[in-house]
This record gives sequence, C-alpha cells and structure tokens, in this order.
Amino acid sequence: MLVAPLPGVNRDDVLKTLRETASTAIDAGNTHGLAYARLCAYLEWVTASVRMLECRITAADLGRLVLTPGYERLLSAAGSLTGADMGTQRVLGGMVSEELRQRGRAFEDAIRDLDNQITGWPENSRYTVPDTGIYIEHEQKLRDLDFATLLPGFADKTVRVAVPIIILDELDGLKRSGDAHRRWRAGYTLAVMEEAFANTRVPGLLRNPAPDGTRGGVILDLLLDPRGHVRLPINDDEIIDRALAAQALAGTAVTLLTFDTGQAARARSAGLRVNKLTVPIGEEPPETRGRKAKRSSAAGAADSGS
Repeated sequence: MLVAPLPGVNRDDVLKTLRETASTAIDAGNTHGLAYARLCAYLEWVTASVRMLECRITAADLGRLVLTPGYERLLSAAGSLTGADMGTQRVLGGMVSEELRQRGRAFEDAIRDLDNQITGWPENSRYTVPDTGIYIEHEQKLRDLDFATLLPGFADKTVRVAVPIIILDELDGLKRSGDAHRRWRAGYTLAVMEEAFANTRVPGLLRNPAPDGTRGGVILDLLLDPRGHVRLPINDDEIIDRALAAQALAGTAVTLLTFDTGQAARARSAGLRVNKLTVPIGEEPPETRGRKAKRSSAAGAADSGS
C-alpha cells in the first residue's frame, strides 16, 4: 500500500485530491522565466500540497510524496542559488526539474495503487477484521467459520475478511505455544491463509457464494503494513489501528470480531463496529462454591461469638 488514508477520511476524496495535487505539480513545472521563478512555483506547490493532504493521508505518506529530501535541498537553495548567470540558472533549473519529475512518478504510483485498492474493495461488501483469538478460540475452524452469522443482516453479500500482517505474526508465535490446541489451530489457520494469499494478483477466495444466493462468498484480504509504518507497542492497539486503516480503504464500516472484552471496548471507542463473542462460562465450579460456604460459616461463627 503506497498511500494510507487517515481514519474517517473518504477514500474517493483522497484519490481526487491526489490527482489534483499531481496536476498542479505539472503547472509548477511549466512556469516560464528564470529557474528561480520555477523554484518559487515549486515551493508554493509544496505549501499548497501539504495544506491539502495533511488532513487526508499519513505524515509518512506526506513525507514520501511531498516533503522529500529533494524539497529540503531546494528550500536551502532558495537562499543561495539566486544568481541570474547562466550557470546558476542551469544548475537550479535542473534540480527543480528532477524533483518535479520524481514527484510526478511518485504521485502516479500512489494514485494507481489507491485506485486499485478502491476497485478491489467495493462498498457493497461486508468487511470484518477478526482478532487472533477468533482464529484460535472459535468452535469453527477458519474454512468452516460462518461469517454471515457473525455479521447479521446481509447474509447474501460477499464478506471481505481483512487480515493485518500482525495477525500472521501472532499466529506464527502461537505455533510454539505449550497448549496443543492453540498450537494446532495456529498452524492450521496459517496453512489456510498461505494458500489464499499465494497468488498476490487475485483476492484470496476462502468460500464461493452459495448457489441459491442465500450466502455470499468469503474473501481473505492480506493487509500489509504501509511503508515506514511503525507498529504500536501493544498488539491489540495495532490490530485496531489496522482495522481503522481498512475501514478508510473500504469506504464503509468494518466490524471487529473478538472474544476479548478489553479489545472490544477499545475498538468501540476508536469508532469501529464490534461483535464481541462470548464463550459459555458454565456453572460455578464446586471448589468456588465450597470457599463461599466456608466464608459464610466463618462469618456466622464470628457473629455468634460477638
């Protein structure tokens, strides 16, 4: 992913703004007159581009697209390469032209990548991010998991299951767990995902739609970390952050699936839909009831003594 829209930002608006910003870069490059005039036009373009993009894309993306090392060099040159002689103008003109050429290619790549993401994530699908616990603790294994029952109301729609790369890392770690069930489930889930993600040019089909139209298909989407992304120190927070990134790309709500009460609370606070699943707790263990009875007896004896 070359560009990550900020959470809550409309993906189509980001794409439109990227195209407009790329177009104005061409206008800056076509400025007539001395090279210094082109430099001033370029610096004005940078200022305007930051103003337009800083509320739409991440700071890291803004640094790669606009606030580059080339920008820093040209900003420094604005105070030194001011001579009108031919040599100075040639050097300065070459620097400006090369930076604008590189910005043009960077914007082309970002626009193409985001456009492909939007095309590949249609708004009429249902989107979900299950946390690692769903793959390990749910009674149904990944191939059998009926996502339509976990995302009620739209059983006939395609379900897109976004899988942040940190989920794969957590599953890899669980393959070394001392718990046999967790170890097996992690290995099984990774094998299914490996098969789904093997062809990077097509979505990872997990299940075809039902022939009678009562169930939509299920597709796994690997959500890689953007370039320069720094993970949050707590994995649960990182999963929520990636789910929010998926929501911005999908252009529609993403539902987090979890068994974890704390994870559910954090996700709701961050603006995600949440389906907090539960495991039946069963009857109170006999040893717990026994301890309560002893405490009651001891309290009663104390009251009698007083």
